[in-house]
Amino acid sequence: MSVHPVETVRVELGDRSYDILVGAGLIEGAGPLIAPRLRRPRAIVVTDETVARFHLAPLQASLEAAGIRCDSVVVPPGEATKAFDRLSGVLDAILDAGIDRDSTVIALGGGVVGDLAGFAASIVLRGIGFIQVPTTLLSQVDSSVGGKTGINTRHGKNLIGTFYQPGLVLADTGVLSTLPRRERLAGYAEVVKYGLIDDPAFFEWLETNGPAVVDCDPAAMRRAVVTSCRAKAAIVARDEHETGDRQLLNLGHTFGHAFEAEAGYGGDLLHGEAVSLGMVLAFDMSVRLGLCSGQDAVRVRRHLESVGLPVRPPAGHSVEALLRRMQKDKKARGGRVTFILARGIGRSFVARDVDLAAVEALLVDAMAA
Repeated sequence: MSVHPVETVRVELGDRSYDILVGAGLIEGAGPLIAPRLRRPRAIVVTDETVARFHLAPLQASLEAAGIRCDSVVVPPGEATKAFDRLSGVLDAILDAGIDRDSTVIALGGGVVGDLAGFAASIVLRGIGFIQVPTTLLSQVDSSVGGKTGINTRHGKNLIGTFYQPGLVLADTGVLSTLPRRERLAGYAEVVKYGLIDDPAFFEWLETNGPAVVDCDPAAMRRAVVTSCRAKAAIVARDEHETGDRQLLNLGHTFGHAFEAEAGYGGDLLHGEAVSLGMVLAFDMSVRLGLCSGQDAVRVRRHLESVGLPVRPPAGHSVEALLRRMQKDKKARGGRVTFILARGIGRSFVARDVDLAAVEALLVDAMAA
């Protein structure tokens, strides 16, 4: 498989800057791309059972052909893997393999694997090399970029973790066609998010070309991934540790994480599906507060629904339970829940003064619709 064309997006973080390479065939051609970035030719790949069946062998073959000695750790798929017991197992496997401080952890998989492997890399031996090879659309445009790592607890999603930047991201768009359509749609929600944050022209392009992206048209998919990565790279360069602009990347997530937690992090509601619901609610909230036109909220809902993403909350959830989840969200400050709201498409902002009574009323109406 050809590795061309490949586009490069640079994440500018001084001496910790790194490249995101976007293109087809990057897994099969990973060895020569990764080898120059290693302190020594020793790596351990962390992946899950599903991804391993398709992509572990070609990645290892390419690494070994480039002279890189490589072991692997395979974990179960799914959000439940982002837990202390699995983290402990991964850490033990890394140490059992004889890894030292000049070795590198390579995350091969979606957001769960990237978060778990990145967290392990950040704490084992007080930090070793880390490379991301994301294999889902969601991880290519979001979780593999920017250095967030973490695991879930009974208190909520991603409440334990670190900021730990990778040394390289290889986003192989060629593998996305092997994903179930539902998984691609979940990732597409995060693509839409970048248009809604501060790029109305990109959102308008998606309104026309979104179906081609979801159907894995090569040119449309590459543009969507590159545009999303550039947007996130720019935000991360300005605000690595999420004290300012980076919080905008949580558009839809305060609502979405609450629904995701109530669903039990299982297959009933994928992360991107929860974000889709959350973005609709964020725009509906913005309309209710007089910040945003109803027409913009309709455009958001209509586009997400048109490609097959959920725009209505699942039945059966308690509004009170959802509000409690939001109050425990890691973005909460001083007992105030942080929301990302909008003054229009491409005009999102951080809001810390939203009355929870208004949020409760919105949820009551949304759940009854």
